[in-house]
Amino acid sequence: MHDDRGLVEARLKRVLDERVRPAVYPESVPLDVAVWVAPGVGASPARAESRARGTVPVEEGLAAKGVSIAVGDPWGAPWGTSWFRVSGRVPKEWAGRHVEAVLDLGFDENMPGFQCEGLVYRPDGTPVKGLNPRNQGVRIGAPAEGGEEVCLHIEAASNPVLLDYHPFVPTRLGDIETAHHDPLYRLARMDLAVFDETVWALVIDLEVLGELMHELPVGSGRRWDILRAVDRALDALDLQDVNSTAAAARDRLTEVLASPAEPSAHRVSAVGHAHIDSAWLWPLRETVRKVARTTSNMTALLEDEPEFVFAMSQAQQWAWIKDHRPEVWAKVVKAVADGRFVPAGGMWVEADTNMPGSEAMARQFVHGKRFFIDEFGVENEEAWLPDTFGFAAGLPQIIKAAGSKWLLTQKISWSQTNTFPHHTFLWEGIDGTRIFTHFPPVDTYNCAMKGSEIAHAARNFKDKGVARHSLAPTGWGDGGGGTTREMIAKAARLRNLEGSARVAWETPADFFTKAEAEYANPPVWVGELYLELHRATLTSQAKTKQGNRRSENLLREAELWSATAAVREPEFTYPYEELDRIWKTVLLHQFHDILPGSSIAWVHREAEQTYAALAGELTALIERAQRALAGEGTQALVFNATPHRRHGVAAGGAAVRARGEKPALSPRPGGGFVLANERLRVEIDGRGLVVSAYDLAAGRETIPPDRPANLLQIHPDFPNMWDAWDVDAFYRNTVTDLVEADEVVVGEGASVRVTRSFGSSKVTQTLTLEPDSARLDIVTEVDWHETEKFLKLAFPLDVHAERYASETQFGHFHRATHTNTSWESAKFEACNHRFVHLEEPGWGVALVTDSTYGHDVTRTVRPDAGTTTTLRVSLLRAPRFPDPETDQGPHRFRHALVPGATIGDAVREGYGVNLPERTVPGAGPVAPLVTVDNDAVVVTAVKLADDGSGDVVVRFHEAHGGRARAALTPGFAAASVTVTDLLERPLSEGELKDGAVEVELRPFELRTLRLRRA
Repeated sequence: MHDDRGLVEARLKRVLDERVRPAVYPESVPLDVAVWVAPGVGASPARAESRARGTVPVEEGLAAKGVSIAVGDPWGAPWGTSWFRVSGRVPKEWAGRHVEAVLDLGFDENMPGFQCEGLVYRPDGTPVKGLNPRNQGVRIGAPAEGGEEVCLHIEAASNPVLLDYHPFVPTRLGDIETAHHDPLYRLARMDLAVFDETVWALVIDLEVLGELMHELPVGSGRRWDILRAVDRALDALDLQDVNSTAAAARDRLTEVLASPAEPSAHRVSAVGHAHIDSAWLWPLRETVRKVARTTSNMTALLEDEPEFVFAMSQAQQWAWIKDHRPEVWAKVVKAVADGRFVPAGGMWVEADTNMPGSEAMARQFVHGKRFFIDEFGVENEEAWLPDTFGFAAGLPQIIKAAGSKWLLTQKISWSQTNTFPHHTFLWEGIDGTRIFTHFPPVDTYNCAMKGSEIAHAARNFKDKGVARHSLAPTGWGDGGGGTTREMIAKAARLRNLEGSARVAWETPADFFTKAEAEYANPPVWVGELYLELHRATLTSQAKTKQGNRRSENLLREAELWSATAAVREPEFTYPYEELDRIWKTVLLHQFHDILPGSSIAWVHREAEQTYAALAGELTALIERAQRALAGEGTQALVFNATPHRRHGVAAGGAAVRARGEKPALSPRPGGGFVLANERLRVEIDGRGLVVSAYDLAAGRETIPPDRPANLLQIHPDFPNMWDAWDVDAFYRNTVTDLVEADEVVVGEGASVRVTRSFGSSKVTQTLTLEPDSARLDIVTEVDWHETEKFLKLAFPLDVHAERYASETQFGHFHRATHTNTSWESAKFEACNHRFVHLEEPGWGVALVTDSTYGHDVTRTVRPDAGTTTTLRVSLLRAPRFPDPETDQGPHRFRHALVPGATIGDAVREGYGVNLPERTVPGAGPVAPLVTVDNDAVVVTAVKLADDGSGDVVVRFHEAHGGRARAALTPGFAAASVTVTDLLERPLSEGELKDGAVEVELRPFELRTLRLRRA
């Protein structure tokens, strides 16, 4: 037989595009349209909050009197809101037929979620559904009566397209304060139309078979069976009368659609899904509306499709619906009660997991899971993070401690260098906890049920022969939209179709239960799940990252001192509501496009304002508690919020600080200065560079002979794509050392001030040695005005080490200093929290930080055969997309070099840099609420129980990487002690011996105790 395959495939494409799809709506009449543009901030004081968000209440939009507008007319300035009223009458001759309103706001069908969108309401305020490029039809009657009046209202958002066909182009549209005011869109279609279900079903048939056909081997008999059936179906179709002949065409496809899948076919669990970024190329205010649109669509689909299941994560987004869209919330609550609208993930938001601190990562699960439990009685057992940019090695035990046991993500498939070897596996964290983990082999969290996607999932699945199940998150996401009726129809045809994987709608829990049951001994992956992409998110938008770190530190203090005051002072009221609200705000801003710095300017401008407001509130809470504890008096009491004794002040207590002798500061021969105390001698040369940091106790030099430390370096930084997200390895090919100083002078106290100018920027550094301190403090202030540059601060160290430690949640993680393999080479930018630590046997050095996360470590061998290991912290970048003004302006960073540091020293000094002492006048010392007699056991939280019982909750972990025994002693009369999970629910009863709790911990083990007060 002659090979006419190309001819038939081309025929199918043209007939579908030009004849069959247009025939889905064979008859239409125009609707009358009026528009009212919502005002900005101003008019009604009663509506101030809503107007400040750039929106108006639904009832106001419904009541507004609009002006006439026609199809083809422009509408919608950037970030504006327009209320359209569409009205008309169904022709009487359409009685008994399926009638829909087709509402096209001017969509580009290739960009669902990234442009204008709308939410349709009935005149009584009942939400109907969302509008987006892949969802334009609104059912009027199925069947229609004929002659009925139609009136609908559309709340339409004219969000600008920022990630266009030519992506990563700098734009001022990313902030309402810099965007222009010209209309962005033109109304494209506002009609009542007859919906031909037979033609629509034919479209689905032909799409499913055509897509499957392209995935089958050319030599496959099944491919040719489909080809011939499609050819016959097209022969049966009258292209001048598609609607009358569609049924006959479908008949010729019945046999190939009925042929069952092979018994060994891969199983795909389809989960309805709409990954909605809580902020990204739109502000937080717009996400509230995106969620409302998407959930309205999904509740409508659930009513129509009895097998469909939809899962939505991020408790914050559920809370937004409840708080801001009660009319939508009512529908969601009913759908959840029916069991097919599934709360997923158990986190407050789909957070970044690299940068949030220990407690913040724990609270993501506490607040997320508690919301779903309180609202619906549903407890999630899965963590759901499809789009997060890599996963810290401390996460498994946090998931387990929250009462969950599974993890889903897809993002690791984006790695540029290495292909991850598993799709279903056990992930082992730093403490040995293992979590059953699945990476969907469909390699997208926006599956549209295309044949190419399902075939890729089956081919790509790396666990064949021992497992057969994978998951496919199905629906338009990022900007929302969710699953469509077309996706559901395709899934129905793929349920049991020869040549394809089998597809069935299932909840995440159903999938994980089956996957775990079939895979008795999955492989194990130990350590972080590093994403070999988006490494620059550890640095972009420095002020956002600093706001997060500062908020975490202030929350620790606010809880500690408030709990102490509530226990000690009967008149003091613990601020439950304030702390709950502030925690949720901080957790929201840890979303994986806010904290990583990859959102538009509007998002980060608001984040900076929010963090400043939170800092004011938390500082006031701290001061209120400390004043209550200090009492009336004139003694200068120093409050120490770190988990270690400091300058004679106990951890979590307050006392008069003991001060050591002032360090010496003297001129250095050849230029510069020498700082020295009884522990450390530091030489700073005439260029302001550290050329010696001598550990007096060990008799050991820290700085190698060939390279100075405290060296600022600048690189060109223009990645191939994803500007705010990525730094590509070639950035290191070109570097400029900033060694010229404008001045090197004595500063206040025992300090040296260094000023440099470069490009359009200026930097001032202050290097200080405190009394009794073993660390050199370095404050770096940068007035940054560079573009597409990367600023690093380098510390070459005379240390021979094959690996180094960086702090992560509830412990630290080791990475290689070498690049033996492609896996190690790919980690050329990595994350730390408070410290990075390198050591040889018997001697180490740490660098601690108050706000930076990104760093790199490299090693070279000197001519003297010694090894120089260079640690560089990442300070600033200057990408132009999506925020063209990223990081422009003043910044302040604090680091400290700690020669001779053990890992315990690194932990202690890291806390010291992040939690400055506070001095309050008072009557006398304040005893700690809780003490621990082993520095390896680090307390991360002291607070009152969330249930208002007054119980004291203490969370701690082993921080040095070894086994630890400790006595935890409450500074109050305790009646009982209970070991709990993160949600403060009992796991086992503890024991008090002589008023203390004896604990034994594995390396990095996390534990939470609940102490009932006598």
